[in-house]
Amino acid sequence: MSFTIAIDGPAAAGKGTVSKAVAAHFGFAHLDTGLLYRAVGALTLTGTPAIEAARALVAEDLENPALRTPEVADAASKVAVIPEVRAALVDFQRAFAQRSGGAVLDGRDIGTVICPEAAAKLFVTASSEVRAQRRFKELTGRGLETSFEDVLADVEARDARDRERATAPLVPADDAVTIDTSEMDIAAAVGAAIAHIEAALGPLAPR
Repeated sequence: MSFTIAIDGPAAAGKGTVSKAVAAHFGFAHLDTGLLYRAVGALTLTGTPAIEAARALVAEDLENPALRTPEVADAASKVAVIPEVRAALVDFQRAFAQRSGGAVLDGRDIGTVICPEAAAKLFVTASSEVRAQRRFKELTGRGLETSFEDVLADVEARDARDRERATAPLVPADDAVTIDTSEMDIAAAVGAAIAHIEAALGPLAPR
């Protein structure tokens, strides 16, 4: 039997951390769908056209150690607004979601487009200032030189692109439960997510 958990939200809201913890708790597989767009973005930085890169993407591309750099994150945000890129990656995501034993997918359109019939849907968010502070701390912790103001501007620009794109804009699914992590620590956010998922799955929730 398979269960699909859809977790969406903007950058640096904590959805990746929550998703990994939820997957570990229930023994489900996990897919950070943002890596797909980062992999496509990374390929465009080497000169490959975005649509061509998306159609030729293979699992090994997700192992590129450069996928977590700010340059690739910016490129990913730009290619994600291209309808043909999103369409090319739909099958990859849906196939992962249907694997037996359960799957957790996190991204920006999982509950609305990729897996609208998911057993449970969460929308993990936080204020732009809090998310920028988290990203600033992450980047400087890796030795990258930047300023909080630049990181905040980047977060807000990415938010705008995500919300305003014509195809699969970033919005909560109508039946998603919103978790605002602005004033939550990791343990509280994960606990809230697990509680909502257990309530959604009811007696079918893995124990």
